[in-house]
Amino acid sequence: MNFSWDIFRRFLLNPSPAYLHGLWLTFSISACAIVLGATLGLVVALLRLSPSRPLQWIARAYIWVMRGTPLLVQIVFLYTAFAAANIFHFHDIDYGWISLPGNIQAAVLALGLNSAAYQAEIIRAGLSAVDRGQYEASRSLGMSSVLLMRRIVLPQALRIIVPPLGNEFNVMLKNTTLVSVIGVPELLLSTQMITSVNFRVFELYLVLGIYFLILTTLWGFVQRWLEAYFGRGETPAAPGSRLFGAQTMKLLRGR
Repeated sequence: MNFSWDIFRRFLLNPSPAYLHGLWLTFSISACAIVLGATLGLVVALLRLSPSRPLQWIARAYIWVMRGTPLLVQIVFLYTAFAAANIFHFHDIDYGWISLPGNIQAAVLALGLNSAAYQAEIIRAGLSAVDRGQYEASRSLGMSSVLLMRRIVLPQALRIIVPPLGNEFNVMLKNTTLVSVIGVPELLLSTQMITSVNFRVFELYLVLGIYFLILTTLWGFVQRWLEAYFGRGETPAAPGSRLFGAQTMKLLRGR
């Protein structure tokens, strides 16, 4: 195999503007999609926990469809369907400080909608893990549902939710390679465009793999910090104990 270490070092240590642009797109698309997925996932999780059967079935159907079909199919379907119908302005949007081509809009939307189905189950599990006695104690004090969720449930559920959500962002970083099929010049497509010119496939794909390792490793440090931040505080006490009641009243302060 005619492997060129010079080309490998040059693209690894002194990447071209196309590579840097692809790196930025990979991160920005992942960040936007994970935020969209978390927001929609929270809504779907609350629908799953709703006492209304129709709302539960709507949430179940959404999760069933998004988890049961390939992500690549969803990306291509959304892009072609919305582009054909001219929905959501699937043409270049330029606000001066930011430019959003239609394929990037489709990429963020498809990845976010897919991720929401998985995040909904993660969030639902975290919310369900909070002891039901705390719901009843908070309602007996006259707390509204919104205040109950914000003050009591979410702070405790985040300890359970954050680790798998961090792993979901790690997966999202790698799933961005799929949007290359709709012409988004992220890292994979940037690599393919460069290799079509210089034909140095092994060197550039090795650089591509290292870039993804760097991204996921850096995110691993951020994830550990987030887990330590949301996991700080006292260990949850058993329901019915005095410490359990003290923790609940501590969370109610500042209401």
